[in-house]
Amino acid sequence: MAAPVETSSGLRTKYEPVVGLEVHVQLLTASKIFCSCSTRFGDPPNSNVCPVCLGLPGALPVLNRKAVEFATLAAMALNCQIRERSVFARKNYFYPDLPKGYQISQYDKPLAEHGFIEIESAKGRKRVGITRVHLEEDAGKSLHEGFPDAGDKTAIDLNRSGVPLIEIVSEPDIASPEEAYHYLTRLKEIILYTGVSDCNMEEGSLRCDANVSVRPRGEIKLGTKTEVKNVNSFRFIRDALEYEIDRQVDVVESGGNVIQETRLYNPHEGKTYGMRSKEQAHDYRYFPEPDLLPLVVDENWREEIRRTLPELPEARRTRMVAEYGINAQDAQVLTMTKTLADQFEAAARAARNPKRVANLVQSELIGRLKAKGLSIEQSPISMQGVAEAANLLESGKVSGKMLKDLLDLSFERGQDFPAVYEAEGRPEQSHDTAALEKIIDQVLAANPKQVEQYRAGKKTVLGFFVGQVMKLSKGQANPQLANELVEKKLG
Repeated sequence: MAAPVETSSGLRTKYEPVVGLEVHVQLLTASKIFCSCSTRFGDPPNSNVCPVCLGLPGALPVLNRKAVEFATLAAMALNCQIRERSVFARKNYFYPDLPKGYQISQYDKPLAEHGFIEIESAKGRKRVGITRVHLEEDAGKSLHEGFPDAGDKTAIDLNRSGVPLIEIVSEPDIASPEEAYHYLTRLKEIILYTGVSDCNMEEGSLRCDANVSVRPRGEIKLGTKTEVKNVNSFRFIRDALEYEIDRQVDVVESGGNVIQETRLYNPHEGKTYGMRSKEQAHDYRYFPEPDLLPLVVDENWREEIRRTLPELPEARRTRMVAEYGINAQDAQVLTMTKTLADQFEAAARAARNPKRVANLVQSELIGRLKAKGLSIEQSPISMQGVAEAANLLESGKVSGKMLKDLLDLSFERGQDFPAVYEAEGRPEQSHDTAALEKIIDQVLAANPKQVEQYRAGKKTVLGFFVGQVMKLSKGQANPQLANELVEKKLG
């Protein structure tokens, strides 16, 4: 967590922060928003460029239909009203990675407005408004590292220039760094479910700017805001807000005035630093893009797009609780990603007891994946494998100990559970009473001291005997039967 600015004890409680977030999401189209250049990440610098995205004279933009559909789908998932007729505008500013000297965006007539998402806050459920969702093109990228003998020089890669973006602007409804974290987590989850972006922050597919101000508690008028730009993780955004809120409180309490500016966050120091004075809308000299007609998303097209809207996480959790008999916490974990939720549901339908599948995913699979640093997509055990394991456990053919050993073997060998189960000779729990009694006799004979303790009233020793029986039977004894037989022998 970022180290806060030194403030007097209790000062933070005198003020309330007001936070609004601007989130830029790259859309997963194969080509750029106004030309046919590839959007593929990681290609050699300046290899995916053309006269249009380089802004050369005479080159005209042509709008990518898929980008419009993806933007509209995301806006629908965020409960926005889709504007039938929106307008592209030129946002004029000069920066090395902006070859045209302007960015094609939307200004006073965006694609969508008046949405919301719901988050958990300290006071319970809370609705955060979404002001607008608009389409725009991305700028290029300035590279400051990786150039031998370049000194302090900067290079420009324009592959990203023209990649389609949506900008999602929240209302200033966020009242704490923690709420900002929950909002971003929820927003990312929804966008991932729609499939319009991979939201990969490391590759720049999702970037966030935070507008933050403070005001005395109970005051209606907003304080002067600063913008913290391009923070590349949700945790760092939370930390940056913690620092910036305390910094502004300290400025106000010392009799100073907060300056409206753009600031950058240094995660190594846990501090924000002034970058430049904050621009106003008029500084960008917005005017309608003369080379593009107004964008018309009519009712028929909207309905066509709406039919592709998937079941979103919140609704899916509610349905899964009702359909599979799992609890809300199970549903929360199992819908962390759409892939995990899809695979769980396929396994749950193939299993005798869906709740057992849910338990195995959480207690056995996810823990092993985390220990190995693997995602669910990289799991050696498929969800169908989990379903088969759950069925074996449900039928009593394998014990919990046997199952753990088989799952460990799956991860060691990088093989799915059914393959390992077959390779191990389809081991099953033993229900052979006579064979179990022989093992129990061996255990009791080898541990006379514990037998005396049990008969003297120390009943907890029973677990020790059952454990020894399980060990000698190599985990194949039925634990319940072993427990009953040990108790009978000792009685």
